[in-house]
Amino acid sequence: MNSPVPFWVVIPAAGIGQRMQADRPKQYLPLKGKALIEHTLDCFLQHPDLRGLTVCLAENDAWWPQLSCAGDTRIQRCIGGQERADSVLNGLSALLEQGAQAEDWVLVHDAARPNLARSDLDKLLQALADDPVGGLLAVPVRDTLKQVDANGRVTNTPDRSQFWQAYTPQMFRLGALQQALSAALAAGSSITDEASAMEWAGQAPRLVGGRADNIKVTRPEDLDWLAR
Repeated sequence: MNSPVPFWVVIPAAGIGQRMQADRPKQYLPLKGKALIEHTLDCFLQHPDLRGLTVCLAENDAWWPQLSCAGDTRIQRCIGGQERADSVLNGLSALLEQGAQAEDWVLVHDAARPNLARSDLDKLLQALADDPVGGLLAVPVRDTLKQVDANGRVTNTPDRSQFWQAYTPQMFRLGALQQALSAALAAGSSITDEASAMEWAGQAPRLVGGRADNIKVTRPEDLDWLAR
């Protein structure tokens, strides 16, 4: 039996998902009788080792209060920032106010990634439980990659065996992640995910192979696929 790995969660959910061209932020689009974000939260809320969870929302978010999970005492709401990294930093600060410690594990997960399997979550927790840095779920690139120039002409075909797609959750010590994000933003670095902040700080996050169906909803066809 796997030993417990207590963890906290931050869900950045302040974006509006313009590519979905919907009447609401994509995390609130309906999927199998619930809002997409409710499916995202379920995997964590059903886990016995969850200590607490913070959802980072837009200040004028009118959709969240309508969800049944909004009243769950394990979920705290905080105001998100302009960029993902700003939202995550706000979420980390909110967790510290809840009683989280700098050495605690925190998982950051995309609000629009509702198909996280419990087996993948457990795999990540167990694989990184004693890791000195932390890491993230990822999937090896399957298709041939092409590098192009400014005119859309192919300039190179890199070796795909060297490339992985970064997924979430991404799992790091709270204090280390907070410090890396703050320093990278202060330096004006482009931070696209938590792992990139840790890389900027000189760390080498570990990749943990996960399921390819842990997709992020970015286009209407993604939601159609999940609804099947």
